[in-house]
Amino acid sequence: MFFYWDRLKNYFYLMRLNKPIGIFLLLWPTLWALWLAGEGKPSVSIVSIFIVGVIVMRSAGCVINDLADRNFDGSVERTRARPLASKKVSVKEALVLFAILILIAFLLALSLGRLTVLLAVVGVLLAIGYPFLKRITHLPQIGLGVTFAWGVPMAFVAQLNQVPMKSWVLFLAAATWPVIYDTYYAMVDREDDIKIGVKSTAILFGKRDLLIIGLLQCLFILLLVVVGCLFNLHVVYYTSLLFVAMLFAYQQWITRTRDRDACFKAFLNHWVGLIIFIGIVLSYWI
Repeated sequence: MFFYWDRLKNYFYLMRLNKPIGIFLLLWPTLWALWLAGEGKPSVSIVSIFIVGVIVMRSAGCVINDLADRNFDGSVERTRARPLASKKVSVKEALVLFAILILIAFLLALSLGRLTVLLAVVGVLLAIGYPFLKRITHLPQIGLGVTFAWGVPMAFVAQLNQVPMKSWVLFLAAATWPVIYDTYYAMVDREDDIKIGVKSTAILFGKRDLLIIGLLQCLFILLLVVVGCLFNLHVVYYTSLLFVAMLFAYQQWITRTRDRDACFKAFLNHWVGLIIFIGIVLSYWI
């Protein structure tokens, strides 16, 4: 009995369900899109399916990421205890788990229509391809941004059976946010990544990392202002963006010395997504 519980615990850790921050980071942009597409009244069933889908796809993404990085993670202080790197889970077990998760995601997409299924296939391909980008480019964070933002067009298709042009502005904003927080994340591992040959925006940006992050933060807020105009959102939404700007300023301040713990703390700040979501929800309530 203990053996089976121990195996399940390792699968749990492999899917990173003990660290739900990734679920929130993927969930918030999806909820932004669902509320905007539904004009404040999205289908409860569709929202429920997307929430489950986010959990499943984030778990699948963690599994495929660890499969791709299993030969590198043992050399990085932060990741050396991961189940695959520490050989607590075999490659075969991880592949089976990944296949099961993708099957669940596919079945969820089937309930939302053919076009949603097609977009879901693209989403799976993005999730599979992302972990390998860090071997060929210093911009894997852009790949992560596109992958995490892919829930935006899927949400509009599920609600409206189409992807309006204005929704792509939201997609661009949602794709920019991961580049910001994942660069902070990459700053934590920068020294280890340089040693093992893994590429990232943190390495590419070098001493200009905080400046470029600041420019991306400004771009993110500007894109969200445009979203507010395109969707005719209430002034309360723009107020939420002021709070986001304050959070970004706080992140810049605590990471000014590039302390690893501070950079990791900046990465963990999913409150940006929550605040924007609250602003969108209140826009349709007031």
